[in-house]
Amino acid sequence: MNQTAQEIAMLRRELEMLMREREALLRVGGAAALFVAELDSLQLPEKTWNVAEFLAESLNMLNEDTLQEALETVGSAVQRSEMNDAAQSEAGTS
Repeated sequence: MNQTAQEIAMLRRELEMLMREREALLRVGGAAALFVAELDSLQLPEKTWNVAEFLAESLNMLNEDTLQEALETVGSAVQRSEMNDAAQSEAGTS
C-alpha cells in the first residue's frame, strides 16, 4: 500500500471514529435536554442548583440544529422504551 492509500485509510478510520463519537454525544445531549425539560427545578435539592443551571446553560449554547438532531436521536429510543414499558405493564395486568 502506498503512502497516499495509507493516509486515506487512516483518515477514513479517524472519520469513522469521530462519527461514532458524535453519535454518542448527540445521545448524551438529547438525553440531557429531555431530562432538563422534564425536571421540576423546585424539587431539586439546593446543592444541585449550580450543576442544573450549568447543564441548562450548556444545552442552550448548542446550535439549534444540533439540539434538534440530539432530541431526534434520543426521541426514538425513548419512544421504544416507553412502548416496551407499556407492553410489560399491560402483560403484568393480564
